[in-house]
Amino acid sequence: MPRPLCLLFDCDGTLVDSEPLLADEMATALNAVGLPFQASDYIGEFRGARFRRIVAELESRHGRVDPEALGPLESTMRANLNRRLATELTPIEGATEALAALSDYPMGVVSNGPENKIRTSLEATGLETLFGDHLFSAYTANCWKPDPCLYAHAAHEMGYPPARCLAIEDSVVGVRAALAAGMTVVHLNRYPDVEQTPEGAIMITSMFQLPTVVARLARELAPRVIAR
Repeated sequence: MPRPLCLLFDCDGTLVDSEPLLADEMATALNAVGLPFQASDYIGEFRGARFRRIVAELESRHGRVDPEALGPLESTMRANLNRRLATELTPIEGATEALAALSDYPMGVVSNGPENKIRTSLEATGLETLFGDHLFSAYTANCWKPDPCLYAHAAHEMGYPPARCLAIEDSVVGVRAALAAGMTVVHLNRYPDVEQTPEGAIMITSMFQLPTVVARLARELAPRVIAR
């Protein structure tokens, strides 16, 4: 019998510990065009947000930059980041073990990042074989979290209604996107002292906790699936 849940994972900060590398490269790029930004700003304020939204917010505070410089700026930043991801990236603690325990569930990755970045991240950490081509990038779908349409697109492509999808997210931006799409959401809150889990989401503080939560949700959902 098919599993009653489809698992949709965010990538950065949920499966792989890429955010410190991303924040560092973002700070280098933004400062180069005169937008004051520190790596800690990403972790503290912009985690999970689209790069162009971060640029727009900084421009509103510090003044506009040459729009023709933004394309090359982002390309250079992402090229530098991909090189570092390939050699420095590690999985989030507990992610490898959680995925192994859940490997018989249908799974996909739903990310605001470009698809080549998702693939580089998964390959660098040995997680790519678990997802196949079930990689859903905002740049491919032309829809970015917190808009729910990226998760709606992923559910459709996986062949599951949103109500039978479980999204696993570390950022509030992503949690809100998945909730708005009508999904059950697990918030991997690795900063519970400073970050509040949005109402309606299930909070965990470690990926080691995820298999137990999934097993409980699957048991609760299974009778409803059979009844249909």
